[in-house]
Amino acid sequence: MSTFKPLPRAVRIWLLAGVIMVFFQVVLGGITRLTDSGLSITEWAVIQGTLPPLSTAEWEEAFAKYKEAARKQYETLHRGMSLQEFKYIYFWEYVHRLWARLMGVVFMLPFLWFFWKNLLPKWLLKRLAIVILLASLAAVFGWIMVKSGLHNDQRTWVSAYKLVIHLSIATILFGYLFWTWLLAARPPAVRFPKQPYFRRLAWLVVSLIGAQIALGGLMAGMRAGLIHPHFPLFIRGSAFWEALTTTSDLHWQRFVDYEPARAIKAVVQLLHRAMAWGLLVFAAIWHVKLRRLQAPMLLAERSRWLYGMLIVQFSLGIITVINCVGRVPVFWGVVHQGGALLTLAAALFLSYTLSDVPDQSQ
Repeated sequence: MSTFKPLPRAVRIWLLAGVIMVFFQVVLGGITRLTDSGLSITEWAVIQGTLPPLSTAEWEEAFAKYKEAARKQYETLHRGMSLQEFKYIYFWEYVHRLWARLMGVVFMLPFLWFFWKNLLPKWLLKRLAIVILLASLAAVFGWIMVKSGLHNDQRTWVSAYKLVIHLSIATILFGYLFWTWLLAARPPAVRFPKQPYFRRLAWLVVSLIGAQIALGGLMAGMRAGLIHPHFPLFIRGSAFWEALTTTSDLHWQRFVDYEPARAIKAVVQLLHRAMAWGLLVFAAIWHVKLRRLQAPMLLAERSRWLYGMLIVQFSLGIITVINCVGRVPVFWGVVHQGGALLTLAAALFLSYTLSDVPDQSQ
């Protein structure tokens, strides 16, 4: 590690900008989902779709395509919607797609410049190739997700399962790029006797947070928060238990066509809540162990960052679910989703602090 020389400041800033842009892309995806905007653009036109409709006739054509392609959503949620109201939901899906195109530009132009100037070492080029692959997969599955809700009169929204795949790829992209930035910036790490043990625990926390984000995607995709918008769990628990034990929902077909299946949504909410409690307890045990071992101050500090984010994220989850009355609250749902990525970043930073970072000077 001593022979490692940090990459040029411009490269490190570029990588960090990429992390920030991916973060906001996921947040925009949350806004798109919670405002029921995801089906408003019915075509995937990579080049032509850069510009929105520019005339009244083009807007009316786009509106007509939406009413036809997303008939179930239109008739269930937006019957009687005006053209101006359609422009609002179109706006969020358009911004989500435009931001993805902007990320491509922000990535490619500096990349070509840095490559020409020979500022990108081989290890970074290999990781950037994986970043490109993940970004491409996220874009492709984004369209697969949208297609799942188009020309399907049985579905009000996109498939929750395909939404989770799309969100999971985006989350992996965010985490992988954030880790790449850490390797490039090389902030200080720690060395102490119990490091391998705590490193394994830290990566376990990263995995659990990733699973929790996927469960959150199911919560959002299935609107599972509407089943039981109460906290703690036992408030009006009889209604939740009744939904949880509806045996008529426990059939494989209900897992596919889950919209009327209250039991499946109740199971998803129960798992999401249980995972949140589990992460908090795990973090508390982690802190007790660190205090007993008198761990290095840097490790204790970054552990507090993670524990603080878990508490904030837990609180945001409570606020979100108790406001799921009639519909999922857009503001709290989006803040909760953004908080999930920040919590993942805190866990990755903690894992980095405990890692034996290899020499990547070549």
